[in-house]
This record gives sequence, structure tokens and C-alpha cells, in this order.
Amino acid sequence: MQKLLKNEKLFNAIVPVIAAALGMIVGAIIMLLGNYDPIAGFSALFNGMFGSPKAIGETIRAATPLILAGLAVAFAFKTGLFNIGVEGQLLIGWLASVWVGYALDLPTVLHIPVAILVAALAGGFWGLIPGFLKARFKVHEVIVTIMLNYVALYTTAALIKKYLYAGNEKSYKIDETASLSSSLLSSLTDGSRLHWGIVVAIIASIIMWFLIEKTSIGYELRAVGFNQHASMYAGMNVSRNIILSMTISGAFAGIAGAMEGLGTFQNMTVLSAFTGTGFDGIAVALLGANNAFGIIIAALLFGGLSTAAPQMNFDANVPSELIDIIIALIIFFVASSYLIRLILSRFSKEGK
Repeated sequence: MQKLLKNEKLFNAIVPVIAAALGMIVGAIIMLLGNYDPIAGFSALFNGMFGSPKAIGETIRAATPLILAGLAVAFAFKTGLFNIGVEGQLLIGWLASVWVGYALDLPTVLHIPVAILVAALAGGFWGLIPGFLKARFKVHEVIVTIMLNYVALYTTAALIKKYLYAGNEKSYKIDETASLSSSLLSSLTDGSRLHWGIVVAIIASIIMWFLIEKTSIGYELRAVGFNQHASMYAGMNVSRNIILSMTISGAFAGIAGAMEGLGTFQNMTVLSAFTGTGFDGIAVALLGANNAFGIIIAALLFGGLSTAAPQMNFDANVPSELIDIIIALIIFFVASSYLIRLILSRFSKEGK
């Protein structure tokens, strides 16, 4: 136990596991208090997540944009920034990918990469705005990104209605050459909507890990996140790194939008409210301890919870809203890592 407490990396990896377990335990207690059967509820939940090939496919499909949204949040965290505007950056990237997928006539080998790249550039531009305002005028990024979320929501809706409207509150569908959908993956998972976007998300995770851990740019970004004044004293350009961090963060979010536009839906809806994926990315990043590979696991959990909630309601008569409570509890326990450390140290002392 003492070794666990001294090994910071191991402790950071174990906290999310404990947090998820505690969230499930407290969720079971809430079920009991509401006169629901927790065994039947969690059995239905896990069946809905992993109980069939289709359930597994839908879990992975739902996790794909969450992985990228989590990467976006985590990348900004690494530089000491809180990008709460992932939702807006995602919407801008979604629209950009759908426009490229519909308007351009390219072969598949070019159409998909170009659509994803344009989505990344669009999301990156939307992230650059709060980054520039933070670096140049010291405007807090949380305030700017919250406002830009609403600007993105209503701007995308207006642009769809003016230039891409196909009726029924939807844009035109993208061309087949820009689609990430896969008949192979769908047939392997009994007709799920699983698409090749999961490969893009894994590649993006590897890129983030390499960029943060193995490059001089990543070293500077982390140094600025630890201490801006010390970084400036060491000769680093703090303003440039803040702008770069928010731009790259926005690019990841834009690609998350492309996964919805090119993969799951093949178009974009005129939205009157947020999708929630960008905000869920904050929880995914927290549960994944801001680690690129931890985020993949956290996104699979959150994606599975979201897709399996209806089955828990149908099979066990447990309200699907309980999933939101469990997710909130998991976040609470992750945020209470100091408390978990204190409890573990107490056990360690008693054992000794």
C-alpha cells in the first residue's frame, strides 16, 4: 500500500478504477432506496454494453467521438487551460466535414482525409480564438469558450438552413466517397452503426501521447501548464504555447465532430440544443486521468453507459436517468482523489 501511495503514476491509474467502482456501489444503493433491483439493473446494463456483438459495436461507436472530445479537454489541461468549449468546436468541425463531404467531388482516398483535415482546421480555428484572447488580453478561457459554444450552436444551424438544407431539419447527406461507414464492421456486429472512425480516434490518441510525451513542443506545453512564470523565465514563449494548446485542443474536438458527420449520421441536424458530447469529454478526460490511453478506456465506459441506459430501463424497469447519476458519482469520486489517497494511507498505517 505504501508503494502504491509513493508511485504517483500507479496511484493516478488506480483512482479512476476505484472511482468507477464507488460510483457503481452508490448507484446500487440508490436503486435499493428506490425499490429497484440493483442486480437486475446492472445485469441489464452490462448486457446492453457488452452482451451481444451489436451492443459491443454500438458501445465502440458511441465511444469514438468521446475519445476525441476527451483528448481535446486533456490536451488543454496539460497546459493548465480548461477548454470547456469542446462542444462548440465539435459542432464547427461537424459542419465543416459535412460541407466537404457533400460539396467536393473527390476519390475516397482523398475525400475522407480532406474532410477530416478541414474539420480539424475548423475546430482548431474555433479553439484559437479563446487561446489568442487568453494569451494577448488575459481573458479567461472558460468565459470565452462558454460563449463560443452558443455562437457555434446557432451559427451552424443558420449555415445549414441557408446553404445545406435538405428538409426535415437536416443537411444534405455526404457523398459515399467521404463516408466512414463500413458494411464489414456493421455485419461483424450484427447491424450496429460501428464505423472506421474508431481507427481515427486511436490514431489521434497515439498522436497526442507522442506529441505530449516525446517532443520538445510537448515538453514546453507541459512546462507552461506547471508554471507559466518559471517557463517564461526559462525562455519559453508562454503566449505562443497557450494559443498552440487551445488550437490543437480545438482540432481534436473538430475531428470528434467529423466522426459524427462522416460516420454515425452522414449529415448534420439543425440543432436547438447541445449534443452533450463535448461536455462528456470533460468527464472522460477526468476519468482517464488526462492520459491518452486512459481516455480510450474511460470513453468506452461512458459510451457503453449511454447506449445501454435504455436497455436497463426496458429489461429491469430502472429509470435510465440513473445512468446520469452514476456518471455524476464517478466524476465526484475522481474529483475526490485526495480523499481516496487519505483513506488508502489510513489503511496502510493500520496494516503496518
